[in-house]
Amino acid sequence: TGMVLAGIGHVDGQGKKNFLVVDSKTHQREIEDTFNELTRRKDIAMVLITQGSAELIRKCVDEYGASGQVVPTVLEIPSKEVPYDPRKDAI
Repeated sequence: TGMVLAGIGHVDGQGKKNFLVVDSKTHQREIEDTFNELTRRKDIAMVLITQGSAELIRKCVDEYGASGQVVPTVLEIPSKEVPYDPRKDAI
């Protein structure tokens, strides 16, 4: 699933990104590592993740939610590839 909101995706001078484009070739470990990195960064206020990608790393997402941390906020959004499942929506 690829989505970078206009003006939000950023690559700094060292090549460090504030986004990850997930497709069928993206390994679960890479998604987990990126999610954990983004939720630790002080310059990130919100992490948008598709519901399908969140399902691949559900344990990480749930652990972050249980930690009580609210910044960055993690928001699961639907994608066009995977039908939205309201039963999996914590909100």
